[in-house]
Amino acid sequence: MAARETAVDVTALLERGRTLATPVLRAAVDRLAPPMDTVAAYHFGWIDAHGNPAAGDGGKAVRPALAVLSAEVPGAAPETGVPGAVAVELVHNFSLLHDDLMDGDEQRRHRETVWKVHGPAQAILVGDGLFALAGEVLLELGTVEAGRAARRLATATRALIDGQAQDISYEHRDRVSVEECLEMEGNKTGALLACASSIGAVLGGADDRTADALERYGYHLGLAFQAVDDLLGIWGDPEATGKQTWSDLRQRKKSLPVVAALAAGGPASERLAELLAADAKAPDFADFSEEEFAVRAALIEEAGGRGWTAEEARRQHTIALEALDAVGMPERVRDRFTALADFVVVRKR
Repeated sequence: MAARETAVDVTALLERGRTLATPVLRAAVDRLAPPMDTVAAYHFGWIDAHGNPAAGDGGKAVRPALAVLSAEVPGAAPETGVPGAVAVELVHNFSLLHDDLMDGDEQRRHRETVWKVHGPAQAILVGDGLFALAGEVLLELGTVEAGRAARRLATATRALIDGQAQDISYEHRDRVSVEECLEMEGNKTGALLACASSIGAVLGGADDRTADALERYGYHLGLAFQAVDDLLGIWGDPEATGKQTWSDLRQRKKSLPVVAALAAGGPASERLAELLAADAKAPDFADFSEEEFAVRAALIEEAGGRGWTAEEARRQHTIALEALDAVGMPERVRDRFTALADFVVVRKR
């Protein structure tokens, strides 16, 4: 197995999904009324803030890669999964536009977020527009398979929104259990990756049993993905992540390392709980120094939150791969699913 996995070029796999999906994605965005079309183009990195063409960082493209790959499970051509890849990307970016505004994030992919450049109203409207386009792209296919895919995407989108609501509510609570955090992250990240992992297969004619197994793979891959994201949200290199240092601590996020550290007990856990309780009463972190965030990060690590989260990422990765055992597919396709899962747990951004 190891020899086959190393033979998979993950960069090429990600690029294939991006190359197939981008022209259709651009055509969908062009349907938006001005100025929403140009605001969306800025968000996707196709133009700069002045409207000039740009070759911006369009993200990792894991979801399009999964959607296109999943079409090959029932024996369809990769192109069959393109409408699914585009629909998932539209929903994902709808959530990013709204999340950046709600979280107050000023940087994404190494440049200012849409709400900082074009204002909150445009961030909301463009997000809404992308959400509507996602359904259009699928339903205009007019096939039974497209209807099945649209239903799965709608269910995943509702779960994603549930997860964002949970995430926001947890910021105002002193304590969140590990189970609550995993449920939130399963909704916020796992649901859409689950859909991406199955939607191409559905469009290619796969039955519900196959689609459900691929969704299990994607759901647990999403939990692994988010666990890694949570680690990067505290200890990630800003040059790689495109976000501020200690990003999640600045936003008071109850991410997995924080929740696990608070649940661990012991002196570091208790001291962290005291500091975070005091932080919750502060209106903002304007007076905080970098050293104060560093202290909190060190306490999280000392209490075991960093190590536990890294182990959880590996555990979810294992569960994701086990879900593939229930699906018959060409071995080269299985190897590619495995390679994408491996990429998710070793990435640095």
